Amino acid sequence: MALPEAGQKLFTPETLRAAAKQSQRIRLVPLSLRRAIKKYLREKGNGHMNRKVMLLSESFCRVKEANLQLAASTSRALVEDPHRPVENRVARWKIQSAYGDIGLRYREEETVAYVASRMPAVYTAIHRVLREVRRRLPDFSPNKVLDFGAGPSSALWAMRDVWPQSIQTVNLVEPSKDMQRASQSLLQNLKGLPLIHSYDSIQELNRKLDKKNRHHDLVVSSYALGEIPSLTDRITIVRQLWDLTSDVLVLLEPGTPHGSKIISQMRSYILWMEKRRSRKLEKLEKKQSSDVTSIVVSKPTLKAGSFVVAPCPHDGKCPLENTSKYCHFVQRLERTSSQRVYKRSGGKPLRGFEDEKFCYVALRRGKRPQEAWPLDGMKFETLKEQHAKRNPEDLIIDYEDQFESEGEEEEGSFEDKDLVPYQSDVGETDLFHGEGGDEEEEEDQLRAGMGGGWGRIIYMPLRRGRQVQMDICRATKRDGSEGAFERVVVTQSNNPVLHHQARRSIWGDLWPF
Repeated sequence: MALPEAGQKLFTPETLRAAAKQSQRIRLVPLSLRRAIKKYLREKGNGHMNRKVMLLSESFCRVKEANLQLAASTSRALVEDPHRPVENRVARWKIQSAYGDIGLRYREEETVAYVASRMPAVYTAIHRVLREVRRRLPDFSPNKVLDFGAGPSSALWAMRDVWPQSIQTVNLVEPSKDMQRASQSLLQNLKGLPLIHSYDSIQELNRKLDKKNRHHDLVVSSYALGEIPSLTDRITIVRQLWDLTSDVLVLLEPGTPHGSKIISQMRSYILWMEKRRSRKLEKLEKKQSSDVTSIVVSKPTLKAGSFVVAPCPHDGKCPLENTSKYCHFVQRLERTSSQRVYKRSGGKPLRGFEDEKFCYVALRRGKRPQEAWPLDGMKFETLKEQHAKRNPEDLIIDYEDQFESEGEEEEGSFEDKDLVPYQSDVGETDLFHGEGGDEEEEEDQLRAGMGGGWGRIIYMPLRRGRQVQMDICRATKRDGSEGAFERVVVTQSNNPVLHHQARRSIWGDLWPF
C-alpha cells in the first residue's frame, strides 16, 4: 500500500519532540474538585478519619490477596478462548451484591475514606489517560459516555476537563448507593454539567435503554476490574462493555503486576474477539456475493475490527508477557489538604506529592490507519558532520555585545517583573468551561499519528554520559500487527538531534522510528 507523500514531510527534527511528548511532570488537582472534597468531608464529619483510611487500605490488600490466589488456579485456556465450556462457570456478573463475589463493599465509612484519600490520585491517572486519547485521536469528541464502576465520579471530572464542550450524556454504573450519593454531593455546585443517569448494574442499564440508545462513544472502566477476582466474571463484563462501545473503550487499573496482567488479558481478549468477528463477516460477505438470489445484505451496526490507541504501538502479543517486567506508568500529583492530613506512613505525615502508578489500554473499533513512519525520508547528521559545517567566524564571541545584551535584559526584567504570569494565577475554576489558560495549546499544532511508527518508552531512560538508553515497546511491522520490546541506545556522536530529544524524554513518552 502506497503511503501518502504528505505524511513523510509532516515531521521535522524540531517538531518530533512536541509530537512525542505524552507525559506530564506534576499535576495539580483542580481547585473546584479540591473545594468539593473539602465540603463533602465537612458535611460527613472528620471523626476517626485516619482509622477509616487505614481500614480502606487493608480492604484493598485483602482484595489483592484474593485476586492472586484465584489467578494462580485459573486456566490459561480460558483467556485464550473464553467461549469454551468450563465447569461451574458464572454466566452473568452478580453486581447487585458487590463487585463480583468479594467482600469489599463501599458503605458510608469506606466511601468517605475513598474520597479523602484516593479520589484525587484516581482523577489524575484518568485525566492523564484521557488526555492522551484526545491527543492521539484529534477527530474524536465523545457525545455519549458510559462510566463503569464510577465510584464518586472521578472519571466524570476528568472527562469534563478533557472534553468540556462535546459531552452531552453520561451514564454511570455504580452498585454502591453511598458512592452514588457521594457523586451527587460532589457535583451539585458545578455548572454546565451534562445529562447524568445512574444505574446499579449493566443489566439495569440494558433494561432501561432501548437497543438504539445503548451504544456509547466512550466507555471508561477505572479501578473496577481488579475488584472482581473471578476471571470468568471479568471477561463477561469486558465483553458487555465492548458491546456498549461504539468507538473507544478505556480500561484503567492500578500499576501493579496484577493490574498489568488484567489489562493484558482484557486487551488480548478484545483483539482476539474482533479478529474472529472480522473473519466471520468476510466469509458472510463472500457467501452473499456469490449467492445470486441474495438481494438484501445486512450491514453490521458497529465497525469490524479493533486496534490499540494507547499505550501499545501495535496490536500483537504483549512482548512483556511471561517476563519479570510489567507495563505500567506513573503520574505525579500534588497532594490535597485531605490527603496530607489523613494519609500517614508510620504515624508520620507524608510529603507534599505522591506518584500514582497505573496500567491502562485504550481500544478503538475499526482498523488501524496505515501511515508513514515519522522518520521516513529524514536524514540526520553526525556530530562530526555538524562540526565540519560550522563557520569559524561563528565561534568568535563578542564579549562587549554580550555584556550589553545582559544589561538590557536586566533593565527590562525590573520593569516587567509584576507582569510575569505564574501558574498559581490561572483561574482553575474555568477548567470545566473551556476558558482560562490551556496548558496544552501546543497540542493543536502537531500530533503523533496512529501508525506503527511511534514506540512507547517503558520505564525511565538511563542517561550515561553522552548516551541515553531507553526500553521501548515498538511495532516490528508497518501494519502494527506485531511488536517487540527493545533497548534503544542513542549517542550524541551518531545522532545529535535524536540524542537531544532522548535526553528530554521520560517514562511514558513516544519515540519515533
